[in-house]
Amino acid sequence: MSFTQKTAYILQIHKNPEQVNKFIHQLTSDDQADVYVHIDKRNYDIRRKLIKKKNVKVLDKAFVCEWGDISQVDTTIQLMREVLSAQKNYDFVCLRSGQDLLVKNGFKDVLASNKKNIYITLRRVDKRNLGLMNTNWPKITRRRYTSFHPARVYRSVVQSLYRKGLNLFPNKNDWPEDYSLYNGAQWFSIPLEVARYMIDFIDSNPWYYKYFENTLCPDEWFFHTIIMNSHYREDVVNNNFMHVNWGDTIQTRNSPLFLREKDIKSIEESGHYFARKFDEDVDRSVVDYFVHRVSFDRSSSDKKEMSLN
Repeated sequence: MSFTQKTAYILQIHKNPEQVNKFIHQLTSDDQADVYVHIDKRNYDIRRKLIKKKNVKVLDKAFVCEWGDISQVDTTIQLMREVLSAQKNYDFVCLRSGQDLLVKNGFKDVLASNKKNIYITLRRVDKRNLGLMNTNWPKITRRRYTSFHPARVYRSVVQSLYRKGLNLFPNKNDWPEDYSLYNGAQWFSIPLEVARYMIDFIDSNPWYYKYFENTLCPDEWFFHTIIMNSHYREDVVNNNFMHVNWGDTIQTRNSPLFLREKDIKSIEESGHYFARKFDEDVDRSVVDYFVHRVSFDRSSSDKKEMSLN
């Protein structure tokens, strides 16, 4: 691996600063990465508990970042702007959350060997299944509900009618006929030039952001669609290196399950470099296992710092 490689990790976090610190230590172990952190505005006071390192930048600007809402896109855009304003020659920009961990060594080698590749999971979506985008969704419906809630029934009914050809609440913003829509998981690893291209595109095409503003889960469409309607689509590798256990009950459907000690074997057998969703309040043992399993060097000052948190 080239010793000159530098990666910018952009993290969206909202809780568990001590756990986030462990993830940051994994990412910055050999000084070949910088970390940019956005903290949800509702929990911004956890900033004081994050580690203070020269290669860790906590954004001053904070959004209330909610599931299913355009605020997820706003947060990612702001993080990428921070990376670009630093004017550093990064090789990659990698979007992750504060509930991720490295679970396998070697990710830096993958990036160093494939500097043009765009790593993101996506698929092209046909017109029959575009209800999330072609519909105007009220704010109350763009939230995560983990129980039987009228908003979930509303979403199901509206999408079912859309698939039958009836759009009750159409998105009134125009979408170009020659643009295809793509979706997938929001997490990505992209070359710096692709991040710059996306920000330039957003700034030059205000219609694009406006179209997604009142859609449902736009973070799973927004950046994918920009990439796949550009010449960079030839560089896409349909993989984001993330292991996730998906729920299948009414409480957990379409949401990642918390990972526990019993999941260690399946995580390691997946071959992925990252996994989510970890939570020390749910199972600290699985967090500690991977923090120590995926090696990173700590100086004496780092060890002292972690012991104080």
